[in-house]
Amino acid sequence: MPPSESDALRLQQALTLAESAIGLSDPNPRVGCVIATADGRTLGTGATQQAGGPHAEVMALRDAQAHGDDVRGATAWVTLEPCAHHGRTPPCCDALITAGIGRVVVAVQDPFPQVAGAGIARLRAAGIAVDVIDGPLADAAIALNIGFFSRVLRGRPWVRLKVAASLDGRTALADGRSQWITGQLARADGHAWRRRAGAVLTGIGTVAMDDPRLDVRLVPTTLQPLRVVVDSQLKLSPQARLLAPPGRVLVATRVDAPPAAGPLEAQGAEVLRLRGGGGGRVDLHALLAELGRRGVNELHVEAGERLNAALLEADLVDEWLVYLAPLIIGPGRGMAARSPLADLGDASRLSFIECIPCGADLRIRAQAPGRAGFVGQGG
Repeated sequence: MPPSESDALRLQQALTLAESAIGLSDPNPRVGCVIATADGRTLGTGATQQAGGPHAEVMALRDAQAHGDDVRGATAWVTLEPCAHHGRTPPCCDALITAGIGRVVVAVQDPFPQVAGAGIARLRAAGIAVDVIDGPLADAAIALNIGFFSRVLRGRPWVRLKVAASLDGRTALADGRSQWITGQLARADGHAWRRRAGAVLTGIGTVAMDDPRLDVRLVPTTLQPLRVVVDSQLKLSPQARLLAPPGRVLVATRVDAPPAAGPLEAQGAEVLRLRGGGGGRVDLHALLAELGRRGVNELHVEAGERLNAALLEADLVDEWLVYLAPLIIGPGRGMAARSPLADLGDASRLSFIECIPCGADLRIRAQAPGRAGFVGQGG
């Protein structure tokens, strides 16, 4: 059902709260909750905290209690269906029932198998009116948690491939130098997208050329994403800057790679040996499945043209995040060194979903049409 004007305003407020859980709640979804009376008085607000901490509904109930407000008969607006299972925390639907909430408005149903409508059913069984809305606000709630939906429904993270390129599509000079094509604002914005991710992925070639840190530094965050290096021959230097704190490092290599992982493990890295893919590469499908098992919702890729091409040709790229600088570089490295196409009709087709200024640069986001079609909503 489409939301009423008042429901839409409250759900938008809840979505803003949910955004505050970016860089905090992973692997749990980002959820916001607003509790208010029928005459419009706000009683409590909350967002999901770190994994193992309280969810949005409990935070909103605690906020109301801290102000001495009685929530009996009030309405709760929640961006994701209240959970119905006992994980690290008790079920949120039970907390709402116990508190005496009279109505719950839900932006989108939770895809998690142990919830998936059970939270809504339990609320209704307790006599609480529940409305599940549709339309742009539901779409926004899904987009905020697209990685969570991807991991639950597909068993792998949502893959967002970030590229900084010149106007003629070059990501580096011919010798590999790329610092800096885009400006400071675009780089800070890129760190905000890193913060969204449960893991940042790169290849050994990029590490060897740029020696990146790949942590989140230019925007505040509570969590640091896992840094993942695809290194089929285990050539990563123990002195690489990305092995330094903060955060954890996972080196993905082949089962038949050289056994000398000790120096990397001594620096705190985990070495993951996976079956080999074609051409002596690491099997990227196996890697993404493993990251999904580890609770990675969004995978942010900052790699070179070869790994980008391997992900693209494996049909693993869900979204492109491109920062386009007003530069003409000429000969250099491209976005993805994919195999030559036999026909233009074989090109990967994308749909632009965003194009906005980012300082002197442009930020462009594009997805393959229907890429998020795995998401379904009940009610």
